[in-house]
Amino acid sequence: MYLHLGQGVVVPEASVIGIFDLDNTTGSKITRKFLENAEKNGRIISVSDELPKSFVVCCEDKSVENRAITKRVAGRAHGGEPEEDSQEVMTVFLSQLSSQTLLKRSDNMRFEL
Repeated sequence: MYLHLGQGVVVPEASVIGIFDLDNTTGSKITRKFLENAEKNGRIISVSDELPKSFVVCCEDKSVENRAITKRVAGRAHGGEPEEDSQEVMTVFLSQLSSQTLLKRSDNMRFEL
């Protein structure tokens, strides 16, 4: 199945690592550092010109190897630079839709807020 992020942009639900509310998560230094690194590496895609309310982190391949890479990226957000290969599998989508709306659009209720 696919998750519609707004403005005609869809991603495979299997590639979604997490759906995050911008207001609640960007208060954390770790989240800000993660988003800065993603932007610096050209891994952020804005779905709309409107003010974003949420961001969705996707992994191109949900294999066991790439899930381990995702954990390394999250762990290195404390101050270290992410490993080069890890940024190749991560994409961050900024959406004008709320995280609640995106969750409701999801057929798979494995996502938690």
